[in-house]
Amino acid sequence: MPTQAKGWGTDAADQPLKMMEFERRDLRPDDVAIDITHAGICHSDLHTCRNDWGGTRYPVIPGHEIVGTVTAVGGDVTAHKVGDIVAVGCMVDSCMQCDQCLEGWEIFCREGAVQTYNSKDRHDATISKGGYTDHIVVRDHFVCKVPAGMDVARVAPLLCAGITTYSPLRQYNVGEGSKVAVIGLGGLGHMGVKLAAAMGAHVTIITTTASKGEDARALGAHEVIVSTDAEAMKAASTRFDFILNTIPVSHEIDGYLQLLGRSGRMVIVGALTPMPGFVGANLIFWNRAVGGSAIGGIPETQEMLDFCAQHDIYPECEMIAMPEVNDAYERLLKNDVRYRFVIDMARGL
Repeated sequence: MPTQAKGWGTDAADQPLKMMEFERRDLRPDDVAIDITHAGICHSDLHTCRNDWGGTRYPVIPGHEIVGTVTAVGGDVTAHKVGDIVAVGCMVDSCMQCDQCLEGWEIFCREGAVQTYNSKDRHDATISKGGYTDHIVVRDHFVCKVPAGMDVARVAPLLCAGITTYSPLRQYNVGEGSKVAVIGLGGLGHMGVKLAAAMGAHVTIITTTASKGEDARALGAHEVIVSTDAEAMKAASTRFDFILNTIPVSHEIDGYLQLLGRSGRMVIVGALTPMPGFVGANLIFWNRAVGGSAIGGIPETQEMLDFCAQHDIYPECEMIAMPEVNDAYERLLKNDVRYRFVIDMARGL
């Protein structure tokens, strides 16, 4: 039978989040039921609740950085069992038959991956409800294992901020000796620094805020460049093999492109809105390229969790109780967090 769930969501773009009750479906044969212990807050949660990108289906209950304990499994499930500590990220289903799904890139499913919230279920057309809730039901393939010994209180943001930065670093072979720049020291950028450093790269943080330099070095950066310092930017010309651009808003990229060396690549992971034009010569000369990257697929997400466990990598987190979520959203708008909020369900809904 369906189960009653409690969570926090909103009925409209101009309304705060509040407690809501709704039904979670009964388990299908390939489903896993999870009691949620921790849920990360992503800036995209705020954007969706406030319909900044359009397309929000109200009521919306956000949250796609989820950690919890398995409480039940469907009859066909073999990879998970009751009591397992598991994690769920940005998607909960896909067709599992197209070329992208079969190659481990379920996020690019030809039929469209089912997002963890605000997305239509493939079977019954209900709208998915996310992780700001007491429990969730997810197709087994989209449930990752949290490696033994990890601090479960700090794992949740890895399911979005972690995989969003890990995936492009892996896809473009960042490793020992790579010269990497990370633009922006926020929720994504601080993870990019930690991961690139653990992969063996020489990491430089590029920021508009000089005061973030000390923090960047503590996180693993070897150097800091203040982007408003024209002489420092000029001195860094053609220095980098790879630039991870985490700026979350529309911005000009010409100044950053000039920092790439021969066949260097900039990958944009933060800005989803229209970008200004750029000078073609900044790509053509030095054989540079600019591209984008989404989250990885499920195999790469599990790989990322295993890598973080091996290297003791976690996001910097501030724990909050669920009733503090509206205050957290206002603080997000002011960049007043270092660097990710995590909702601790033990503090109460």
